[in-house]
Amino acid sequence: MAWIEVVPMDEGDERLRDAIEKERALYPIEYATPVHPTADGASGIVQSHSLIPDALYHAFSTFGALMSPDLPLSRRQHEMIATVVSATNRCVY
Repeated sequence: MAWIEVVPMDEGDERLRDAIEKERALYPIEYATPVHPTADGASGIVQSHSLIPDALYHAFSTFGALMSPDLPLSRRQHEMIATVVSATNRCVY
């Protein structure tokens, strides 16, 4: 749960729903289910961007493009890169 004001995904306007649908379409199927879903089934980190749908789309579509199965990296390599970057940045998320 984000500690900032959020718009529940099931209560969002058309712009929010459209941004979520478009960014989710870019993700490989194994990323379809949020690890720690909110009450409405969204990911908390995605929901924290719900006040600005354009920012939500651009922030998370970038990750979707980087995780594309069309790229020459395997999922294991993607996960290892993400792990090293998170550890370098001392990120606990």
